[in-house]
Amino acid sequence: MKESAVIDMRTAKAERNSNGEADDLRSNSSNKKKTKTPKYSKFSQQELPACKPLLTPGLVIASFTFVGLVFIPIGLASLFASRNVVEIVQRYDIECIPGHFSSNMVDFIRNSKTDKTCKFNVTVPKHMKSPIFVYYQLDNFYQNHRRYVRSRSDKQLQSPKEESNVESCKPEQFSSDGKPIVPCGLVAWSLFNDTYKFSLKKKDIQVNKKNIAWKSDKEGKFGSDVYPKNFQKGGLIGGGQLNSSVPLSEQEDLMVWMRTAALPTFRKLYGKIEEDLQEHDIIDVEVQNNYNSYGYGGKKNLILSTSSWIGGKNDFLGFAYLIIGGFCFSMAVTFIFIYVFKPRPLGDPAFLSWNKNPAELKR
Repeated sequence: MKESAVIDMRTAKAERNSNGEADDLRSNSSNKKKTKTPKYSKFSQQELPACKPLLTPGLVIASFTFVGLVFIPIGLASLFASRNVVEIVQRYDIECIPGHFSSNMVDFIRNSKTDKTCKFNVTVPKHMKSPIFVYYQLDNFYQNHRRYVRSRSDKQLQSPKEESNVESCKPEQFSSDGKPIVPCGLVAWSLFNDTYKFSLKKKDIQVNKKNIAWKSDKEGKFGSDVYPKNFQKGGLIGGGQLNSSVPLSEQEDLMVWMRTAALPTFRKLYGKIEEDLQEHDIIDVEVQNNYNSYGYGGKKNLILSTSSWIGGKNDFLGFAYLIIGGFCFSMAVTFIFIYVFKPRPLGDPAFLSWNKNPAELKR
């Protein structure tokens, strides 16, 4: 009896031990499943090799000197190129209003019976090498206004099947007889419609209006099988008219206008003069002053400009490089004086944490 009791007690204890070990295994496995510790890697533990430069006086002085020596020549070259651009700017919106309409310019521009022809001349200050770019500039015209920018239908411009897609074109969606306008929206409706003619010694100067739009606009944004329909036949007449027999992909004036500007003062390309103009030449200009800039207090300018390797006339880029380069060069000189006349002892780089052995850090 005693032997059987001892055996039973040993068996029960063994069962308890096995059950305890099983519970421990289950708890350990559950803990492993619940853990959020990422798998060890040099990336997760931020132990990848890294550049940790020491900003010694020599390195700082060399860096400032290098930036100065690079930026100052670039600034001088940019400024020189900009100064070589010949530009003629002529404001004509006030000049082209007859004296008896000077107090009511809006009535003059809205009256279809008034003669909008305006003539003046400009003098070429320096030799202008072709191509000479002709721009019109508008001031105080906010093409970046949210409602204005959204008032267009890009799908309609690309495909004739989307002719009725005018939901985003409010308020210029439909003509007075309820038909969809192509192209719809305020952007197309406000198309610039002043025209310019140039002559020199009573001989006309031709203005090339081909290839003034972006290639991506001609090939991707304006369909070659989309034609204007019911344009400027709504309740209000906006800007220019469009030739209904010419597809939108060939109406480059429209493409240039519909690439909206970010600022209220902007220039847009009108065309190119592909012949040289000599110094002191007097260019006769004939303008059809059709566009209503008077209703919102805007200005209109005609611009003739050559170009350089940095584009048109713009002194800002050159001055920006010169200012930054000059600042860096002056900082280099300042640090040289400080380093020579009032030096400061540097610490020992061997004591930096990334220069120590991991074993030393654990102590």
